Amino acid sequence: MDIVYLHGLKVECVIGVWDWERRLKQTVTIDLDMAADIRRAAKSDDLADTLNYKAVAKRLIQFVSDSDYQLVETLAEAIAHILLTEFAIPWCRIRINKGGAVRGARDVGIVIERGKLD
Repeated sequence: MDIVYLHGLKVECVIGVWDWERRLKQTVTIDLDMAADIRRAAKSDDLADTLNYKAVAKRLIQFVSDSDYQLVETLAEAIAHILLTEFAIPWCRIRINKGGAVRGARDVGIVIERGKLD
């Protein structure tokens, strides 16, 4: 399986458990690795034959910016569900960075993998 990736997608959203986090939007950075068979697209040179990462980005920007989860774990699971069902990919790896969440740490977040690679 080939990997189509989208890294560094920055989205403002409500995320967190503390009162102050519920009152303002924070920026999360999302990295996606998505399994796809790109052979057909490579042969046809047609966008319709591949995983359209711009469509993925638009969908996730809208979804994440409208969300108000407490945990990045829950957000990551919801993103995985969208990718696996709406974009019909067999596997994805999602990394969500909630920078600034821990004093003294540059990055903090979660990485999940969902689906199955053959």
